[in-house]
Order: sequence, then C-alpha cells, then structure tokens
Amino acid sequence: MKGAVERLADRKDAGRRLAAELGRFAGRSDTIVLGLPRGGVVVGYEVAKALDAPLDVFLVRKLGAPGQEELAVGAIASGGVRVLNEDVVRAMGLSASQIEAIAAREQAVLDQRERLYRGHSEPMDLTAKIVILVDDGLATGASMRTAIRSLKRHSPTQIVVAIPTAPAETCADLRREVDEVVCVMTPEPFWSIGSWYLDFAQTSDQEVIDLLEKAKSFGRGASAASTERNNG
Repeated sequence: MKGAVERLADRKDAGRRLAAELGRFAGRSDTIVLGLPRGGVVVGYEVAKALDAPLDVFLVRKLGAPGQEELAVGAIASGGVRVLNEDVVRAMGLSASQIEAIAAREQAVLDQRERLYRGHSEPMDLTAKIVILVDDGLATGASMRTAIRSLKRHSPTQIVVAIPTAPAETCADLRREVDEVVCVMTPEPFWSIGSWYLDFAQTSDQEVIDLLEKAKSFGRGASAASTERNNG
C-alpha cells in the first residue's frame, strides 16, 4: 500500500469530512443532497446539515439473475430508469419476459421502500437544481451510474457525486458522466468500502427514516435568504 491512510471513524465522520470538501455549496437555495440508502443517507445527512441543504433519498435496486441473485443483470432507480448489463443478459440467455418479471419484482420492492422512507412526502423537484448525490463509498460504481442516468431525466443544472472513499479508477470513470466527483480518499489497493471504516455497522431502515425526518428543517435558511435577496 502506498503510505498509511487514516481510516474513517464511521459514516457520520465520513459525512463531516465530505462536507468540508463541499463548502462552496453551503447556504445555496438551489442545492439538494440525495442519499443512496441505507448508508448513504447517514453520510448525506451530515453533508446536508453542514451545507444547510434539503436532504432526500434516492433508491437503486439491483436486478439479480434467476438463481444467481448476486449476479446483476441490470438495475433500476427512482424515477423509473432501467439499465441492463447486456453481456450478462446474453450470457444467461434471458428472454424479454424474464427480464420484465425480474424488473417488476424489484420495482415493487423499490416502491415499497420509497414509501417506507419518505412516507407520504413527494420526491423533491430536482429540475434546475445542483444535486449532490451521496453514498458511503463506491467499489465498481454500478449503482451510482444507474442513479446518475435516472437523475439526468430530471434536468438538474449540475450533478455532483460525493463519496468518502472509492478506487481512483472508479472516480475517474464517473467524472466522464457528471459535472464533478468529490472523494475524500482513494486508497490503493482499495480492498473494500468497509476496509476504510473503523465502524461500518449496517444502517437500519428506522435510522434512515429518523434522519430524513430530522432533516426536514434543513435548507429553510437558504430559501429565506434567497427570497429576501429577490425581494430586495
């Protein structure tokens, strides 16, 4: 390994370190933070709190191959976007009806989890917004790419991918797809996301729900300041 790399204490620490790299977005009325559940919401909460920006959840679900659920034939994301791994689809010999069945099952799970996390609240309007898309780390970046493709349908002015840790090559690949990638550390060799946390305990659904509820006050100061400037 090239030099010693200080590990992240936990996801809260990761979020605070990430927020320190995103200070230029603080207090802006056109910025929204989206967390990929579950761990990305914990990191995103700290970012949103530091920036005084609204926080919402953005879901991605893997489409697992029949009988080999760990093998991704594609993914779906909030907003109805579907991305297929055509090489795997061909190798598995999957028919269109099989893919539709897999996608329908995972869409039902995605819809249920959105209702669980967001309750009756509508998704935030991302049109003409700077969207900061947060996860607790990336390996291949496959889920993040699906999220990015879905977000582009909402016509944001900028998409900023913000992660505490990822391989350098993953960050480089993502920079071709978004306006900016902010990553606290890119250790080499990377091993796994959890390798770079002292505490990488699983985040519960209830923790996600609680953080989204607590974050409902975020961004009001920025909105009020913007209104005051416009009225002035």
